[in-house]
Amino acid sequence: MKTIFILEDETGIRDALQLLLSFEDYDVRSFSTVEAFNSRDLSNVPDIFILDVMMPDGSGIDVCNELRENPETANIPIMIMSAHAKDHEVISRCNADEFISKPFDIDAVLLKIDNLLVASN
Repeated sequence: MKTIFILEDETGIRDALQLLLSFEDYDVRSFSTVEAFNSRDLSNVPDIFILDVMMPDGSGIDVCNELRENPETANIPIMIMSAHAKDHEVISRCNADEFISKPFDIDAVLLKIDNLLVASN
């Protein structure tokens, strides 16, 4: 079973993603703040990260850059989500593998996740 870590502050989006991805047979762990994400069990490494850009206590862009700088997580696929940022802005500020604009189509999200997981193997 593949593991996905989600950093998303909006409860509805976080819960919907967690539920839908669980139905697709993913082990999903979600975090509502950057602080909670940074306090996670580092021995548990996911197969993909999904990060929201605007967080109440930080930025998904900064988290993305930290993950890329860490040798333990540098090669794990990262998907960035935002309702406000544009994909070219995010890609230039963070070396993310994919970008999803909110609101999103869950089928498009699932396809991008599948493609990232295939590419990373």
